[in-house]
Amino acid sequence: MWLLRPPGVYAPQDDTSLLREALLREPMPPRARVLDVGTGTGALALAAARKGAAHVTAVDASRRAVLTTKLNALLAGLPVHVRHGDLFRPVHGQTFDLVLANPPYVVSPRARLPRRGRARAWDAGEDGRAVLDRICAHLPLLLRPGGVALIVHSALCDPDRTVAHLAAGGCKAEIADRRLIPFGPVMAARADWLRGRGLIGPDEDREELTVVRAERPA
Repeated sequence: MWLLRPPGVYAPQDDTSLLREALLREPMPPRARVLDVGTGTGALALAAARKGAAHVTAVDASRRAVLTTKLNALLAGLPVHVRHGDLFRPVHGQTFDLVLANPPYVVSPRARLPRRGRARAWDAGEDGRAVLDRICAHLPLLLRPGGVALIVHSALCDPDRTVAHLAAGGCKAEIADRRLIPFGPVMAARADWLRGRGLIGPDEDREELTVVRAERPA
């Protein structure tokens, strides 16, 4: 899929690909409503629209990402409703059949999240869960009965904790996919710090990505 990928907007990478594969496996109910939170270039929102979703909403905190997704949807001739805002606030009170989330999840030496710049797309605090925990807390309320959520993040962020949070919210949750990938530039630059914290081994140079699938009982 050709996409505009301007500087400053998170470009599709291995995590996007893994989440897209999980999306394509999910059955799409008639008149399905899909939410893509942290849409970036809109790659997953467009994939959902191509799959046949009746209504796709894409949300991002970056105004540049919002504009990029609007342009990519226009160029693809696909109907995607794009909203600017923090996580689920732009869709408050709405419910969906499918929610896709590729949030910031990279473990960072800084506890405080960046408020601007490229790092806002990946830095997620000292345990990588600053955004993930917020998603887990609110996600069950966004799912219709029988609705499904797919969340991608690093195994360094403790996917079992994600499963436990979503289960506590009333969802049936499990780790649906795993994939080992070489460290990207950000992880490679932080490798010594990660080793110092005991998060990776002395010779470790690959990261495991996981997709957590959560389903609200029908």
